[in-house]
Amino acid sequence: MATRLVLAELAAAYRLTAGVDATIESVGGVDAAKRVQAGELFDVVILAADAIDKLIVGGSVRAGSRIDLVRSPVAIAVRSGSPRADISNEAALRASVLAARSLGYSTGPSGTALLKLFERWGIADELRARIVQAPPGVPVGKLVADGAVELGFQQLSEMLSQPGIEVIGAMPPGTEIVTTFSGGICAASTQPEAVRILLAWLQSTAAAEAKRRHGMEPA
Repeated sequence: MATRLVLAELAAAYRLTAGVDATIESVGGVDAAKRVQAGELFDVVILAADAIDKLIVGGSVRAGSRIDLVRSPVAIAVRSGSPRADISNEAALRASVLAARSLGYSTGPSGTALLKLFERWGIADELRARIVQAPPGVPVGKLVADGAVELGFQQLSEMLSQPGIEVIGAMPPGTEIVTTFSGGICAASTQPEAVRILLAWLQSTAAAEAKRRHGMEPA
């Protein structure tokens, strides 16, 4: 879901540029991987790089077809009008996390990385009852906006379009969580060459401005 808006914009731009109608279906990463593994007839899949690699090993994505597209950082948000937690450095973030009544995080690699950070800090057990994982397809920002969690962690690209929240910043040095999203040609694709051309365009400088506008950096 982190790439949903940027891919929608880029698909529209590609339609104008190349005259090719690339239809994007955005779902949670876990669901997307399962559907590709099940052999649904998709031409291309865009997921976290490690998920693409697993699909390649499993034979669901063509070997050698992975192309890295964007680097997407995790940001931190609070509900609009709420006090801004201090996240200026690692020690301040740790203290703010311990002070928060509830914490929201997402499924997928960024959420896993956040839990590992809490373990490294030695506070995972203390936080367990206060951590809320957003259901697949539900933005953490919505939980923050609804008041279900006090401090939310998710890809910046998903936070930027969420009403009712304030993004207070990225993870400070030493705690950064950045996910590389990549594309791969599905084994079920009947037009692999067309997919290669699309992925090359998505990786090109023509797509860079849109990626930055949506809180990501070209990979």
